[in-house]
Amino acid sequence: MGGAAEPGRARLPGLRIGAMDYPRVDAALCERARALPTTNVADCMNRLYVVRGLHAVGVPSETKLAGPALTVRTGPADNLFINKAMDAARPGDVIVVDCSGGRSHAFVGEIMARYAQSRGVAGLVIDGPIRDSAELGDLRLPIFAAGVSTSGPWRNGPGELAYPICCGGVPVLPGDLVLGDADGIVIVPREDAAAVIAAADAVHVKESSTFGDIETGRMDRAWVDETLRRLGAID
Repeated sequence: MGGAAEPGRARLPGLRIGAMDYPRVDAALCERARALPTTNVADCMNRLYVVRGLHAVGVPSETKLAGPALTVRTGPADNLFINKAMDAARPGDVIVVDCSGGRSHAFVGEIMARYAQSRGVAGLVIDGPIRDSAELGDLRLPIFAAGVSTSGPWRNGPGELAYPICCGGVPVLPGDLVLGDADGIVIVPREDAAAVIAAADAVHVKESSTFGDIETGRMDRAWVDETLRRLGAID
């Protein structure tokens, strides 16, 4: 399968590239989000938009990832459309890849990661394996992946670029906010990003106050027995 669509003919799922001028989450909002733990943001979305099964690859604990999603869907052992995404990315974009469940072949290695970094890509979120993991750790480019494989990918397609995908069980649309740190990745729908970040900021301030209460011995723990009493565990 393959080949460009005939002039005037709709591109069917499996081999198509969307417009690159889709709305992206605001850059200033990304910077606000970068200062927040993913845990606070996830809690403010009722824990529904947490990407599952992906782990940071050699990313220092202080590294934060925040930027608009550039979405890719690939075949289960092919990275042609990831390569195209790196050519098409705008500085600050986060390339997020739905690998169609592929776990046998690596989708990104050191050469691609170095190229993405040179293009100003903010990070890579790969729902599949990568390789050259030791070398990737030296780049200080935030990379999250589902594992490691020595096997390289094919470059024949199919794939899709800048269309809705699913990554780690979470729907991702082009331009959504991708936020990552040592704990993992959360996706914030673009239209909800301002409200979610404002709520997460308030949670973060409250938690910081709680840390002070712990240090001074003033932390209120009455809620524990109140909950147990309500549940009938204690009188």
